[in-house]
Order: sequence, then C-alpha cells, then structure tokens
Amino acid sequence: MGLQPLEFSDCYLDSPWFRERVRAHEAELEKTNKFIKELLKDGKNLIAATKNLSAAQRKFAHSLRDFKFEFIGDAETDDERYIDASLHEFSNFLKNLEEQREILALSVTETLIKPLERFRKEQLGAVKEEKKKFDKETEKNYSLLEKHLNLSAKKKELQLQEADNQVEQNRKHFYELSLEYVCKLQEIQERKKFECVEPVLSFFQGLFTFYHQGYELAKDFNHYKMALQINIQNTRNRFEGTRSEVEELMNKIRRNPQEHKRANHFTMEGYLYVQEKRPAPFGSSWVKHYCTYRKETKKFTMIPFEHRSGGKVGDEELFVLTYCTKRNIDTIDRRFCFDLETSDRPGVPVTVQAFSEEDRKLWMEALDGKEALFINLNRANAKREGSAQLDKIGFTIIKKCISAVETRDAKTCNEVDLENSVDWEVKTITSAMKQYLRSLPEPLMTYELHGEFIVPAKSGSPESRVNAVHFLVHKLPEKNKEMLEILVKHLANVSKHAKRNLMTVANLGVVFGPTLMRPQEETVAAIMDLKFQNIVVEILIENHEKIFKTLPDATFPEPISMSVSPPNAPPRQSRRQGQRIKRPLAVYNLCLELDDADSHSSPREDTPTGSMDSLSSQSPTPAFCSSPPGLPDGNHLIMDSGDLAGWTTNLPGQSRPSMVSWMNTPSANPAATNTAPSAFLFPNPAIGSDRAVESIAHRKARAVYPCEAEHSSELSFQIGAIFEDVQFSREPGWLEGTLNGKRGLIPQNYVQFL
Repeated sequence: MGLQPLEFSDCYLDSPWFRERVRAHEAELEKTNKFIKELLKDGKNLIAATKNLSAAQRKFAHSLRDFKFEFIGDAETDDERYIDASLHEFSNFLKNLEEQREILALSVTETLIKPLERFRKEQLGAVKEEKKKFDKETEKNYSLLEKHLNLSAKKKELQLQEADNQVEQNRKHFYELSLEYVCKLQEIQERKKFECVEPVLSFFQGLFTFYHQGYELAKDFNHYKMALQINIQNTRNRFEGTRSEVEELMNKIRRNPQEHKRANHFTMEGYLYVQEKRPAPFGSSWVKHYCTYRKETKKFTMIPFEHRSGGKVGDEELFVLTYCTKRNIDTIDRRFCFDLETSDRPGVPVTVQAFSEEDRKLWMEALDGKEALFINLNRANAKREGSAQLDKIGFTIIKKCISAVETRDAKTCNEVDLENSVDWEVKTITSAMKQYLRSLPEPLMTYELHGEFIVPAKSGSPESRVNAVHFLVHKLPEKNKEMLEILVKHLANVSKHAKRNLMTVANLGVVFGPTLMRPQEETVAAIMDLKFQNIVVEILIENHEKIFKTLPDATFPEPISMSVSPPNAPPRQSRRQGQRIKRPLAVYNLCLELDDADSHSSPREDTPTGSMDSLSSQSPTPAFCSSPPGLPDGNHLIMDSGDLAGWTTNLPGQSRPSMVSWMNTPSANPAATNTAPSAFLFPNPAIGSDRAVESIAHRKARAVYPCEAEHSSELSFQIGAIFEDVQFSREPGWLEGTLNGKRGLIPQNYVQFL
C-alpha cells in the first residue's frame, strides 16, 4: 500500500496517527531528494565521460587524417589512390559523429541536469522550508499551551481572558500553517512524478536521436564502404601477383647475382677497401669506400661509407684512371688487392682491396687491368636462343588452343572428373598457351613500347587511357598486333562468363599482365609496375572492339600528365551526405543477372572478396552479363573455375561463394529512379530556400565541360550536351538530369542552366 492521504480535518486534531502519516510523507520526499542528488551526480559524470570519449575520438580522427601512405614507384593505381584517401574519409566520418555527440552532451545538460536541479531546489527545497516552519510552530504552540495551562486560577479574570485569547490566536495560526504544510506535502508527492520523469524522457530522446544520427551516418557511409572494399580487394589481388614475381626475381638473383646486375651508366660499381697511408709510426689503415667507374670517360669515384656508424657518408673523391695493376701477395700482406694510378697523381698508386678473388677479376675486367679476365655478364640473351617464335606455326598453335578451349562444354565443380584426361585437357591447353607467349624472344607488346603502355595506366581519365592504349596498339608490329587481337578477343569471351568461371576482367588482367607485357630488365621497380600492366590488359579486354576494329586518331593523344580537368569538380569518392538508400553503385564484382528495379532485396552488407570488373576504364556496365551474340548454346564458353586452373597460375586464391553477388545492384529500369521526384528536391545553399529549389525543377541545362562517368550512377557527356528535367540532388555539388533517356548524376559546376 502507498502513502496514506493527509486529511485537512486531522490538522485540527493533530493526532499521533496524523503525525505518523506526516512523517511517512517526509521520509518519502527525503528519499526522492537523495535519488535526484545521486542522479545529478551520475548525469554530470556521464557528461564528463562523453566529453572525454569525444576528445579521444577526435584525437583518433586527427591521427587518421594526418597520416599518408607512401608508395613504391612513380604512380599509384586508382584503387590505391582511393585507399590512400580513405583515412581522411574515416576521419571525416568520426568528426561528423563527434559533432552529434557534442549535441548529445549539451542536450543532457539542458534537458536532464538543469530541470532536475531546478525541481530539487525550488520544489523540494520549498517543502524543507515549510517543514522547518511547521516544526517551529509546533514547538511554539505546545509550549505556549503548557504555559497557559499552568496559570493559577487565582489570577484576575482579565489576565486569564487575555491569556485565553493569546492561546486561541496562536492555535489558529498553527492550524493554518498545518493546513498549508499538509497541502504542500501532498502537492509535491504528485508533482514529483512528472517533474522527475519528464527530464529523463527528454534525455532518452536526445540519446536515441544521437544513435539515429549515427545510423544515418553509417547508411550514408555504406556506399563508400562497399566501393572501398572493392578497391582493397583489387589491390590485394595485384599485391599477390606482384609478390610472387618479386620472390621469383629474388630467387634468381640469389642463385646467380652476376647475371642480374642492373643496367646503368656505370661500367662497374661496388665496395672496395682503400689503403690510406699514415706517418711511419702509425702504419696504414683500410677504409671502406663505395666506388664507381665509367669506362667511356675513365672517371673513378670513391665515397667513404661505414655501415656500422649509422650509415655516415664521407666526401666524394673523383679522379681519371690511367691504368690498373694486380697486386701479388708477395708485395702486400693482404689478398684480392690491385693498384690504381691516376692522371693527377702519377707514380703514386692507390691500393684497393676487393671482397673476393672473383670480385677482383670483375673490377680488373672493367678497368682494363693487367691479368684481367673477360666475363660475359649478358648471359641472359643466350637463353633466348631456341625460344618460341611469332611465326605461322605459332599462330596455328594459338588458334587451335583457343578453339579447343572454347568448344569445351561447361562443367560444374561436382561434374569434374579428375580421373578423366578430357577434364584435365583444358588446363594443359591453357598452360601451353601461356608458356608459348612467355617463351617469345620479347613480349607480345614489345620491350620498346612497354614504358609507353604503362604511362596512360598511371593517370588520366578513363577515356584518355583507352585512347592512348588504342594509339599504341597500332604502333605494334603487324604480327604482334594480329596475335594480340586473337588473344584479347578470346579473353573477352572468357570474361563474359565470369559468373561461372570467376575469370573477371580484373582477374584476367592479373593473370595475363605479366604474360603479354614485361620490362626488358627484371628489377623490383619494374615489378612494382605489374599492377599497371594488369590495367593495360583490362583496357584491352574491355575495349577490344574499338581498339582492334577501328583506327586511332592520326595524332598521338595528349599526354596523360598534361590533361586538364574542369576546375572545382565535386569530389567523386566521398559523397556521403544525404545519399539515397537505393543509389546505384559502380561495384565491380562477379555478375548475377540484374535485378528488376522493383526488387525488394536489400543490399548486401558482407565484405566483398573479389572484383566484378576492372576499375581501369570504370565501365558502368559489366561486359559479361550475357552470352556473346551468335554463339550457340552447345558451343559456348562458360567454364567452371576448376576448368581454368591453367589460366590462374599467377592469380591469388579466392573463395568462390563470396565472389558471386551483386551489391546494391543498379536499377535496370531508368524510370525507377524518378518514382519519387520530391525525394530528390534538396535545398541547395546557393539557392537559399525550398521555393527556389522547386523553381529550377524540370529545367534544362547545357554541358560546358566534358565528363566521363566514374560510377554507374553518373552520366558521361560531351560539351554542348542538353540535359532534361534537371533537379538538385541530395549529393552536395551534384544535379540529377536525363540525357538520351538515361537519368543520372551530373557535376553541378559542369553545366549551365538554360
């Protein structure tokens, strides 16, 4: 049972039971006061902890923002650039989250702390003051009553009457005070229910608002997250291919280091110990120098360098060599020594010591010294003798291999019979094709053009990359171009069935990049460019019809590094604020059939582990979503991944189940993106009001700069293109419009309204 009500009529009687009920009410209010006091303390601790967490999150965000990855080589792939920018994107995400947390901390103070403090001070505090007055009047009333009752009856009547009147007045005053106190007790008991709970409700409303904002930020971030996962997976795939090449080169150099010395402008270079003579009592010392020699100019340089002292470099010495003579051990108490005589110090030879007898012989050969031993360091060319040739036989072999592969029926993993030689035949054929291509005296795309093919893959727009590769392909020798066309057409057919065989354009680039292209000199720097070789092969596959069936422009395309993009283009990789839930995403993963626009399936949230397509030309529509035209069902090229082991010698292992999914599949119905036009009307800061935004809806606009789409949700266009039904998008800095029946995003500063 709860507290008993305090009857006003009981105030006059002031019975023991009335006093007991009053004390019960007072005890309950004291408990409420302690509860609010403790709650305020916890609330302030919560605010302090929230601010500490926010400070830690912001520091973490600053650490992410301030760090930048360095890369090996002179350029990065698009995937690597997006990965580099991801830390800054994460920092912005945390910053936005902490802004919402600060709002939460402020709302806790305003909606919870201050109202409870006000209730405790103004309401509970007032009751405490009333209690003090009530207790004081109780003491006064009953003290006066006892004193009055102790008056002698022999007092004069007038004195007794005055005493009676005084007691009666005091009693009335006590009675009125008692009534007010009882009223206040019961009022505060009822008031505390909403005065305490309402601030707590407001606190939870603010808390849930914060979590909802975090959810909205996560939703907006989801598009970027999924695209970044693709960038990461593509980079991981290329890393695996690069690592295997680096390890292979390392093992070659470990077995025979002299055969793999880097070609440079020095005839010979390496460490030698140089004898430095001192005055007679001190003898001489031997100091390690890094020495270089150029035979054309006979210039010999020496730089002191000591590894053990932290890599300290001394001053360089340069002199012109006159001759070199071997020192025998009977003339010096050290092995592997020889003398150098210089033009500026004739008759005063410089004595140096090599690391070994073989090392001395190499130096003597390079310096034209006496007793020099000729060693041919260019043995690699000898290995080319007897290799495969790009002749009629080679063309016949490749064509027959391709025909044999493309006429094999499709098999699933469960249908492959490892005991049947027919099932293994595809692997044997494809391995033979790759071996033939790697055995040519030079790669199919030639050493001469290798560097030129790499350049467009490192920078520029997708369109400029295609144009540059198109131009360079037609600079190849006719036989090389003809063979390349045969192979690329075959690879394009393979990629069209990536859903079954897992050989996407990106994966084929990883496999065939090192086969069709390789530098003349094997170095780590050259291997770092493998990823760009892969991109070149991806461009060839995706654009094979244009590259091989049409002639390029008569002039070489503008250098990629000099191409200029329109100024102030909105960022293409970090559009997160206000993104639509069903926004199309250029996710390059293995292809399933495109879902209808009305599909109710939710986007996949799992981490993608494979690339659907290459990011080399950012083609918005995968090339392998349908069977090639004119190819009968019985003669198709849909091979299971198990039948393509011969292709995938250099391909990193991937789990099949996790690679066969579309994530956030773009709508196949253009009209579906405009089912709710009002959803795309978003007030632009430059406009200033919703009315102004509505006033530009359905207007036309003209392109003032060309643009190549980088996602399937964007439009590609040339200068002068006219867009219909142009509206502001929820993407800051972007518009939505229709061009040639297709609706998509347009950079706002690329167009002018008509």
